Amino acid sequence: MSITANQRHKLNKLIKDLEKVKGRHTELVSVYVPAGYDLNKVVSQLADEQGTATNIKSKATRDNVIAALEKMLQHLKLFKQTPPNGLIVFAGNVSEREGKQDYRIWSLEPPVELNQRVYRCDKEFVLDPLREMYEIKEVYGLIVMDRRDANIALLKGKTIIPLLKTHSEVPGKFRAGGQSAQRFARERENSALQHYKKVADYAQKEFLYNKDLKGLIIGGPGHTKNEFIQQLSDQLQRKIIAVKDLSYTGEFGLQELLERSEDVLAEEDIAKEKKLMREFFNLLSTEPKKVAYGRHEVIEKIKMGTVDRVLVSDSADEKDIEELERLAEPFSTKIEIISTETSEGAQLKELGKFAAILRYAVE
Repeated sequence: MSITANQRHKLNKLIKDLEKVKGRHTELVSVYVPAGYDLNKVVSQLADEQGTATNIKSKATRDNVIAALEKMLQHLKLFKQTPPNGLIVFAGNVSEREGKQDYRIWSLEPPVELNQRVYRCDKEFVLDPLREMYEIKEVYGLIVMDRRDANIALLKGKTIIPLLKTHSEVPGKFRAGGQSAQRFARERENSALQHYKKVADYAQKEFLYNKDLKGLIIGGPGHTKNEFIQQLSDQLQRKIIAVKDLSYTGEFGLQELLERSEDVLAEEDIAKEKKLMREFFNLLSTEPKKVAYGRHEVIEKIKMGTVDRVLVSDSADEKDIEELERLAEPFSTKIEIISTETSEGAQLKELGKFAAILRYAVE
C-alpha cells in the first residue's frame, strides 16, 4: 500500500524533527506497537520499565527516563486499543541545557501497517522503521545482461531483490569443424536474438504492470545491452531512466549497476519535480487558461473537477494539504509535493505555494 503525498510530507517532516533530538545518555524512549498488538501489554511493559529505571545510577538520566515513560503512559491512556495500522510514540527531554526539563512526546498512527515491535531507550530515537515507510514504496527494475547471461531484479531503497536469471544458448566464439564461418556467424546472431527476446519477455511480465515501478535501469558489458533494448516493448523502453556500461554480469553486475546508478536515482525525484514545474510554467506562458495558482483559485478549480494535478510547495501548511487531498480524491486529482530546494520549487513558493495543471482550458 502506497502513502499519500501529504502522509509522505508529514512523515519526512517528523523524521527531520526527531533526528535533531539528541540525548546526553540513554534517555530517549522509542516505542513501536504493531498492528493488532494488545496495547495493555505495552502499558504493562512500560510500567515495569519505569520501575526498573529507578535503579539507574545517574540521577539526571534516571529522572529523564522515568519522566519520559510517565509521559508516554499518560499518552497511551488516550487510546482504547491499538489503531488499525499500529502506533508509534517517542518521548524524552529535549532541553539543550543540562539540568533543565523540556519533556516532549510525538505520536503517530503509521500510514501503512506496522509489523515491528520496538521498545528502546537510547541517545537517539529509533527512526529506521519510519525511514523505510518513507523511502521504500516505489521500486526500480534492474536488468544486467550480455550475450550469455541475464539477471532481472527489483531495487527497493538500497536493497536488490533478485527475480530471475537466465542463460542463453549462444555458441562460443569457436566454430565446430566443417562449419562455414558465415553459417556459424548466423547461428550466433540468431541465438543472441532469441536470448534478447526471451529476456524482454521476462521483463515484460515482471515490470509492465507493476504500479510501483518508477523506472528501468539496464546495464552490461559492451554493446549487447543496446541490442537488447531494441527488443523491449515501447512501453518498457519509455520507462528506461539509465543505461550503464558494466564490467560484470550476474549478482556482481547487479551490485555494480546499483553503484553506478546512485547519481541517477538521487536525481529522479528532483527531475520529476522540475519536469512538472516546467510544464506548469510553459502552460502559464502559452495557455494560461490551462493552469491556476494561489490557494483560493486552485481550490475553486478542484471543486469544478477540472484539475489534473495539484503542485504544492513543501513549505505549505499541513492542514491546507489535507484539505486539498480531501477535495481532490473524488475527482482522481493527483497531489504532487514540490521541494523548495530547486529554483522551480522556490518560484512555486513565491506564487503562493499552490498551483494546478488543468485537464482543459477553463474561462
